[in-house]
Amino acid sequence: MDRPTKTFQPFTKKRKLGYALGIFTESLLYNMFYTYFLTFLVQIVGVSPALSGVVIFLSIVWDAVTDPIIGAFTDRPGVDKRRVMQRAILPLGIVFALSWLNWRSILGLTSVAGVIALYVLLTMGIWIFYTLYTIPYYAVVAEITQDYDERTSIRSLSSLLNAVAVALGNVVPALVSTVILGHAVTYFDVSAVLAVPAAALGFVAVASLKGIFLEKAELPPVKLDRRKALGETFRGFWEILKLKPFKFFILFVFFFLFASSMIQSSFSYSIVYCIGMPYDTGIVLVVASLVVTMAVITPLAERLAKKKDRRASALFFVSLTAAGLFALRLIGLDAEIGGFRVMAVLLPAVCAVGLGAFWTLFYSMAYDFVEIDEFVNGERRESLITAVPQFIQKIGSGAGILTQGLLLSAYGYVRTAADYDNIFSPVNDPKVVEGMTNITTLYPAIALLLSVMGLVFLKTTRKNMAALSERLEKRRNGEAVPEDALTRELTGERKKVIKDER
Repeated sequence: MDRPTKTFQPFTKKRKLGYALGIFTESLLYNMFYTYFLTFLVQIVGVSPALSGVVIFLSIVWDAVTDPIIGAFTDRPGVDKRRVMQRAILPLGIVFALSWLNWRSILGLTSVAGVIALYVLLTMGIWIFYTLYTIPYYAVVAEITQDYDERTSIRSLSSLLNAVAVALGNVVPALVSTVILGHAVTYFDVSAVLAVPAAALGFVAVASLKGIFLEKAELPPVKLDRRKALGETFRGFWEILKLKPFKFFILFVFFFLFASSMIQSSFSYSIVYCIGMPYDTGIVLVVASLVVTMAVITPLAERLAKKKDRRASALFFVSLTAAGLFALRLIGLDAEIGGFRVMAVLLPAVCAVGLGAFWTLFYSMAYDFVEIDEFVNGERRESLITAVPQFIQKIGSGAGILTQGLLLSAYGYVRTAADYDNIFSPVNDPKVVEGMTNITTLYPAIALLLSVMGLVFLKTTRKNMAALSERLEKRRNGEAVPEDALTRELTGERKKVIKDER
């Protein structure tokens, strides 16, 4: 099949900004969910920490399973990624807001199993529409450009704006409930406040991509029966997982998200219970430190990635966070350094070093596998390549929150009906306080060491990817490409039979 002629408008700075604003659509909701939803289920709905972790984990695992299906769909000829994004925006905002209502009280539910099932279904709805938006949103960059540094540049601007989204997603729930509304935490009000700009900026991102050449959107649609389409999806999923360097990429992504989600969903607890600071004051300090540090780290991570490569940049900053968490565990969260309590300022700053680098580099690192996949399997699958790391991302995030919930229960953290009028009443048990300290420092630090190991063995360096691009271009032109050390490193010990280009 002949490829469509590229007749498109250039990806200007204005378009880059419009595209980058689309990060608010997912990040505002993502950050509120990961910081507050466990707290919401435990403190407002009255579900135990362990079962609350199970609710979140089950919904995320189900959505992770659908990631490759959605990714394969948006990779099909004739599917316009912009249209898929656009159709997901409003349902995402609506389901997100509905998930923060206390349905146990509204419906008078007495069955714990019924409450769990309802919130599993609601949160599954969040993640399905979230995926329908985010996979084409991130994948479209790999379709727009194959330039190594341009991909990093586009993602870097988006990551820089993400620092603002992180701030809003974390601070607004505290400020709206305690300052503007003047009563106990009302998560539904907050979710509705955030959903409006999230939806509006999603439509801005879609509009910024209008007129941009997307090859697959220009191709004639190909109809597949559902059974064959599902088989093709999981065949592609398995082929990507078998790529040699992808195994190390999985290690990097899974354990980084495991660690970061465990820390992020613990902020609400550790501010009050570990250092005794008022919640609304503490969360503002935490988020300010987090956001300012991310804003500083993002351009530094991009600069190092351009000077060295993305792998080296990620390795440096994630290692700093791991070392910092071990150091803070030894110092203690209630200690003061330069007049600042470790928990309120230094802990989020240390976390933000890794977060700023990860969200700047993660997706552009994943884009490398589009070329590796094409070299090995003869297909360009931008959306599926984006979906598989998101699958790993969500499994890692869900596992982190599940582990946090289980550990809170194991350390003896229990809330009773009498506590719900004062949802952040003090906990005086030293065992619980020690457990919360470990959950926000020691255990995430160990997980980050495993993430660093994945980066150490990951060979998608700038030098290797440039060499692979040369070989790939020769193959596209029908020239023979001999097996050598590079192809073995990036594709496996034995050379696979390369499929014909479609």
